Amino acid sequence: MMARKRGPRVIVAEDRPLTEAEAALAAEAAAYAASDADYTQYEEAAAADDLGPPPSLAEAIAALDSCGDAERAAGAAAYHKVARRYLGVSVPLIEDMTRLWRAQATLDERIALADGLWHSDIHEAKIAAAKLLTQARIRPDDAVWRTIVSWVPGFDAWAAADHACNAGGRRLVGAPERLDEIETWLDAENMWTRRAALVITLPFTKSNHPDAAEQAARARVLGWCVRLAPDRDWFIQKAIGWWLRELSKHDAEAVRQWLADHGATLKPFARKEASKYLK
Repeated sequence: MMARKRGPRVIVAEDRPLTEAEAALAAEAAAYAASDADYTQYEEAAAADDLGPPPSLAEAIAALDSCGDAERAAGAAAYHKVARRYLGVSVPLIEDMTRLWRAQATLDERIALADGLWHSDIHEAKIAAAKLLTQARIRPDDAVWRTIVSWVPGFDAWAAADHACNAGGRRLVGAPERLDEIETWLDAENMWTRRAALVITLPFTKSNHPDAAEQAARARVLGWCVRLAPDRDWFIQKAIGWWLRELSKHDAEAVRQWLADHGATLKPFARKEASKYLK
């Protein structure tokens, strides 16, 4: 579980010292949460060589398993505290594997493989599933969108959910009308689904010169932040602070105004997160 601040006391990993493996995972998680996600659009070039057929679901899982590390897997299981299988494969290595699989597969094959990996309920397979569908330009992309959206009600931890939201955010920027569907997530019983409404919309915070559609999306999500602010869950508060922090890099005045109007509804750590880059 990620660190939770309650007054001056910091609760981390049940108030016990972290193992070396857990400390490494905590540092990786902190770096990920604090990073500026790269939402620059790209288009993958067609492979010049015949790379052969894509792996079957069983072959993909076996490939991931063969790259696993038992000590890292144990640390991940202790850190994430969600009952599922962990293989101990690093994200960069998963990215390398899925880059090859994307080049080998048709879009339909990629979708089928991604959905199978996601439902395997293996931590690294879920991340690989999201990476298979993380691409800026996919036309048509409705099947990809529907696949990612179908995963959202089952979100139960931040890591896999955030990778899936990164993939979904690529689909959202080209079709902002999908915000209508995302807005329904705000009323979900599952906290991770509510949180996903903010994480998947992070691409709308990134432009220095937003067009009318982007400006409308920002205003809409700022309204969602108002709706979610009374939610006391740490992860919801963190997500609001994260969204506002990212927007402040490109529209500081909008964030100042939001904090002036609604900042008192946030927990102190979330207000601090939101105002991190404000002068």
